[in-house]
Amino acid sequence: MKSLEEKKQIVNDLVEDIKNSTHFYLADISGLNASETVSLRRKCFESDMKLMVVKNTLLKRALDQLDMGVGDLYEVLDGPTSIIFSEKGAEPAKVIKDFRKKKDRPLLKGAYVEESIYIGDDKLEDLSKIKSKEELIGDLILQLRSPMNNVISSLRSGNDILSGVMKTLSEKKEE
Repeated sequence: MKSLEEKKQIVNDLVEDIKNSTHFYLADISGLNASETVSLRRKCFESDMKLMVVKNTLLKRALDQLDMGVGDLYEVLDGPTSIIFSEKGAEPAKVIKDFRKKKDRPLLKGAYVEESIYIGDDKLEDLSKIKSKEELIGDLILQLRSPMNNVISSLRSGNDILSGVMKTLSEKKEE
């Protein structure tokens, strides 16, 4: 049994982890044996994510201390819960999907990604396709760049036509 001070420290650590992470996923990894759990932790670590098992009451206390509007996630804080912290919104979903090719776990309970809440394992596919803000900005720049290239190309070809007309006119003038 943990002392009150130890519990307070765990809550404070969770608050800091949540503050320092852009996204987090809540998952059920029960049913995984020790080596499978180590393998999942390794995959998370290799993808710059942190996986930890949490007590639901302590996680609720940590979320209560933050003003993030994540109250909807409380409904999934039942039974075994692990939290995955990530800087990339889709990365945990991709790791979970990949891991589930061999095993039916982990199950997605909920997620806080790109300032939105997702509830349920059925959201895993959608979450794996989410683009980061940086990726969306990159896509936008590429889409804007293409029409600009067309305009520049048209202006250049128009310049060549104008040069040709001027050259022809000057040649006729000389005759």
